[in-house]
Amino acid sequence: MKPPKESGYYFPAEFAKHEATWLSWPHKEASWPGKIESIYPNYSLFVKYLTAGELVRINVVDEAMKTAATQHLLKAGVDLTKVQFFLHPTNDAWCRDHGPAFLINPAADVKKVIVDWNYNAWGNKYPPYDLDDVIPTLIGKQFDIPVYHPGIVMEGGSVEFNGKGTILTSTACLLNKNRNPHLHQGQIEEYLCNYYGAEQVLWVEEGIVGDDTDGHIDDTVRFVNEDTVITVVEDNVNDENHDLLQTNLKQLQQMRLLNGKQLNIVELPMPDEVIYEDQRLPASYANFYISNQHVIVPVFNCNKDDKALQIIAGCFKDREVVGIDSTDIIWGLGSFHCLSQQEPFV
Repeated sequence: MKPPKESGYYFPAEFAKHEATWLSWPHKEASWPGKIESIYPNYSLFVKYLTAGELVRINVVDEAMKTAATQHLLKAGVDLTKVQFFLHPTNDAWCRDHGPAFLINPAADVKKVIVDWNYNAWGNKYPPYDLDDVIPTLIGKQFDIPVYHPGIVMEGGSVEFNGKGTILTSTACLLNKNRNPHLHQGQIEEYLCNYYGAEQVLWVEEGIVGDDTDGHIDDTVRFVNEDTVITVVEDNVNDENHDLLQTNLKQLQQMRLLNGKQLNIVELPMPDEVIYEDQRLPASYANFYISNQHVIVPVFNCNKDDKALQIIAGCFKDREVVGIDSTDIIWGLGSFHCLSQQEPFV
């Protein structure tokens, strides 16, 4: 199969209209050791906000998990007519990284396709991952959607899109030797453009401290429209994130979009350190999820929460910005964006 770009397909921006949001119900105790039960109320609240404007499609391991999930969602007041379950067994909950990448071409006879990248649990850190690796193909079969297999490792959290031909990513992640050691930067850019339907790839260097994904972009820089990004900064010069994020900021200031324009850059504070069992967790307000009606932001019982919500609200005049406490969820080393993958409307 020729790459989807050659047939006019592209990956829309997250702020474009969704048909649904895909989730994989959390069940791996090792991802939230000693805490997994505590995450379900706020995870279910996340689902409730999603269902206000779109379908929610949830991968579950079996009927017993579907029943348990249903009970949690009912307790949170979720409209279950907007929720669809699929018996697609998973190893873990991080649907941003193992879920399907949906591309669209409204002019084509087949308007939607799926790209199924290889998945190796962030450089083989958390085996097994064999079930997660095949989720996109299972979804393609379920909906009779064509599936492309580029044959290289790629995670949804490592790439950010403006829907107008530009991808943002980080060298810390995509050039890490634990992903695709046989490929150099130019070859990776070629895969990204061919299989996401893009024209340019812009690179920052760094991720945040505590991020076990080696620097996913969805914790640091996010498109809020086609020429504006939110990027996190750390004001405390003694914090180990300060210099890393200043490096990213300087690189963003030098970037140019396809039309030659500079990026509009909105700075977002980092929350105070979130530490659990002597481990610094990758807490970031940038790990928000843009649904059809809301922007759902992880908050951390911190005095910067309100400021962060106000800054994000200033970027989204057409959606309600809501914060959900993520202090338990972040113990799994990810938050709402990491847990979800949008399916675009076409």
